[in-house]
Formats: sequence, C-alpha cells, structure tokens
Amino acid sequence: MEGFKFRDQLRGVELEFAILPSEKLTIPSIQREISENHIKRLMESIEKLGFIEPLSVVPDGKGSYEVINGQHRLLAGRQLGITEFPVIVLPPEYKQHIIALNIEKAPSLKDKAHQAYEIFLEYLNSAPETPEYKLERLIEEAYLITIGFITDRIGDKKFPGYAFEKVLKKLDYFLEQPISQAQKERENRANLLLKAKEVLNKRYEELQMKNPLQKEAIVSKAFQSLYGRYVRSITDDFHTVIERLIDAIQKVSLEEIQIEEF
Repeated sequence: MEGFKFRDQLRGVELEFAILPSEKLTIPSIQREISENHIKRLMESIEKLGFIEPLSVVPDGKGSYEVINGQHRLLAGRQLGITEFPVIVLPPEYKQHIIALNIEKAPSLKDKAHQAYEIFLEYLNSAPETPEYKLERLIEEAYLITIGFITDRIGDKKFPGYAFEKVLKKLDYFLEQPISQAQKERENRANLLLKAKEVLNKRYEELQMKNPLQKEAIVSKAFQSLYGRYVRSITDDFHTVIERLIDAIQKVSLEEIQIEEF
C-alpha cells in the first residue's frame, strides 16, 4: 500500500490516503443491502467523471480492508473494470460509526435496523457486559435493535416496520441491562411485534385494503384509541402497550382509517 498520512483538521485523528488493489477490499456484514439501481446510476456517473471520490475503509487485522463508506461505488467501479481504488484509511473504531458515514444514499428503515443489529451483535460477542444504553452514541434509536432482531435474527425481511415505527419511538428505549441480558428482552419484544404483525395483516385483509400505507393508519388509529392522539410519554411498559395495541387493531373499522400522523 502506497500513500501518505495526514490529520483530520477538526478532531486531529490520523488518517491515511492510499491506493489499494480491489482484492484487498471487502464489504462487511454490517453494511446495508446492495441496491442494483444505485450501482447502475453510479456506473453512469463514474464513466462520465471518473472515480474521483475515495472510499472510506478500516483495516480488518488480517491484511485486508473493510469498506465502511462507498460499497456501492466499489461495486460500480469493479463492474467497470477498475482494479485499484483510492481510499481513506480510518482507525478501526470508525466501523462503529458506519451509519453516520453512509450518507451517499439515505438508508431505509431496514438498512438502519440491520446495522443496529450488527452493532449490537458485535458488542454481544466482544463486550457482553456493556450496558445497552452505551450503544446510544452508535445507534440512532433503540427500536432499530428490536426491528433488527426481527429482520436479521428471526429472518422476517417483510416485517412492516414503518407501520409500527411511530409507536415504537414513544415506547422502545435503550435498556439499562448488560447486552448479554438485553438480548433476551429484545427477542421477546421482537416476537411480540411479530404477533402484532399477524393481527395487523389479518385486519388489513378483512378491511379489504390495497394500499400498504394503510397498515400504518390502522396501527395509528388503534394506538390513538388507547392513548390519545398527542401523547408524548407512556407509563405502561413495552409488553403491556403492544398487547393492548394488538387487541385494539382488531377493532379498527374502515370508517376510522385515515393516513395521518399522531
């Protein structure tokens, strides 16, 4: 690897610019799912302007480097036959901030949940006694971990997280427990939300709805019937709220449905 070192002017972190062969670059599992359409758009841009934006990478400790920002650019470049890539080598701990770095394509809820779950899993394996709330600096919202348990651990990639997101923002917070113990609670919350999903899907079909966004409206109306439209804090615990929500979803009528925020 040939390059030169320099320091970030704001924080004084030592960085390194280098040119690395393609075979030395890998995409870590924490990255979001690949978008073929995004790759195609990037290929058009690179063909027109060249590969002018370095990838952000961290050493993996095995002689290769993980791409923590620019995976789509890497894949687009490879499809165009590029064999060497300009990179900025960051300290290994920057991998934990992968969500903040990935701004070239706004991550979806599923992307954020996947990355939150991977961060949780990394700490579970390396530092299981870390209190879960310590992950707050790395993960945007605690409920993303729960959804990550659904989509990644349980494997339900079609879970309609968007339908429950506004409720979860008011309800699902970081836990005081060590991650080794928080794991069980996250599993329990994930399984309860899957139960809620089944009830939601059934009511959606019973009401003969066609627009998936109306699932969010059903959950919204059910939640409002329990806690009001403008509630900011809820004293009931997570499990009580979701169990009550499951019951309320089954009672929502077609006349009540409006796609609105609460």
